[in-house]
Amino acid sequence: MPILRRNCGDLLKMINKRKKTLLSIVFCMLAAGFLLTGCGGSASDADADAPQEAQTEETAETEAAEPEANAASPDPVLLYMGHASIRIVTGEDKVIYIDPYAGEGYDLPADLILVTHDHYDHNSLGRIPDRKEDCTLITQAEALESGTFALGYVSVEAVEAGNNEYHDINECVGYVLTFSNDKKVYVSGDTSKTDQMADLADQGIDYAFFCCDGVYNMDLEEAAECAELVQAKHNIPYHIVEAEDPEHFDMERAERFPAPDKLILQPGEELTIE
Repeated sequence: MPILRRNCGDLLKMINKRKKTLLSIVFCMLAAGFLLTGCGGSASDADADAPQEAQTEETAETEAAEPEANAASPDPVLLYMGHASIRIVTGEDKVIYIDPYAGEGYDLPADLILVTHDHYDHNSLGRIPDRKEDCTLITQAEALESGTFALGYVSVEAVEAGNNEYHDINECVGYVLTFSNDKKVYVSGDTSKTDQMADLADQGIDYAFFCCDGVYNMDLEEAAECAELVQAKHNIPYHIVEAEDPEHFDMERAERFPAPDKLILQPGEELTIE
């Protein structure tokens, strides 16, 4: 029995010693975890955060670049100068003059000049002395020969114009201009009703200018019939008085223009083509 008591005592001492060792190990592990937590998280947490931060920076750069990549050119701005004279500045800052003669606003260097026919009140090219080196001049001669012109910032199509008494249909044109924002402007030039006007309805024209002085061209009623054929979204009376008085605009006559969706522009007024 004395031997048994001694063995049991030795066993108890051994167990107590191992308990202390295990407690020491557990304590060390807990202490290490506390230190890692106090430093802002585990290494795995830090690794998880890094890709997220990189992705956020990349996304920000992409979002910052998107507006520039998706930015469209501004809409063209049209200035009605008077009589049959029009200036258009495209979204690409290209300057177009149509039938130069009346009004003010010829100070911008021309990129394109369009002439519907050879009468002085549509073809006063001396009013545009400042032209770009690559300025394009399209008169009725080039228009009748080629028909269409693709210039990048605008596409120009020559269409029929004329009447039996004053304007030979073989010497006159009108124009349909299509801009980079897909908007279309029709300028009739000096004309009466033509066979082609009914076909223009298929083009979805946004703004149509109709001459209506009633002397050398059609009167208000015939111009309104043409507007019904062309079916533009907006119908604008122009060339509304005789050429000898280009600075005058007959508002009373313009207001009597019986076309649907009428839009009146006075000389010096601008229109955004949108």
